[in-house]
Amino acid sequence: MPSLIADYLPLAIFMVLSVAIAGTLLVAPFVVAFKAPDTEKLSAYECGFKAFDDARMKFDVRFYLVALLFIIFDLETAFLFPWAVSFRHLGIVGFWSMMVFIIELVIGFVYLWKKGALEWD
Repeated sequence: MPSLIADYLPLAIFMVLSVAIAGTLLVAPFVVAFKAPDTEKLSAYECGFKAFDDARMKFDVRFYLVALLFIIFDLETAFLFPWAVSFRHLGIVGFWSMMVFIIELVIGFVYLWKKGALEWD
């Protein structure tokens, strides 16, 4: 039984430290914060300018296209590194699976390019 406790002791220390750090980070702003509210601090912040329209207004489609562009490059990066590291063990099936994935990403990139997501006027 002492061996079992010794095996789990680092995990228990890690959990206690994690809870202590999380609790400190949750409580610290309330203790340290300067409490002098004024109208500027209590106002809603919207990208550096005052709110000018209804929150349900239509957005320009380019915002969604930029989000798609980010997802394309984010996914590509997230999947290419592990694939490159284990490339020798995957064989020809792993190679062609990644080629299909990259072709799908290129199709998405070309779609965004044709829609003008890369051009901001």
